[in-house]
Amino acid sequence: MSPAEDDELSGIHCRLDELLAERGMTLARLSELVGVSVVNLSILKNDRARAIRYSTLSAICRVLDCEVGELLVRAD
Repeated sequence: MSPAEDDELSGIHCRLDELLAERGMTLARLSELVGVSVVNLSILKNDRARAIRYSTLSAICRVLDCEVGELLVRAD
């Protein structure tokens, strides 16, 4: 199994795009507020992340005023 296939089978979907749209916020602005690069947030947003630090997850949820379960959901 290739790494790409392995990623597709994670069964986790990141709702970052939807949460940003609901709040009228850009990825660039979130990057500024969270202190994570736009590139890394884009990887997360596009479900290509292999891992996420708890500190990053916490910061994103704090800025977006959401719970982890609103950001990351099961996709299966």
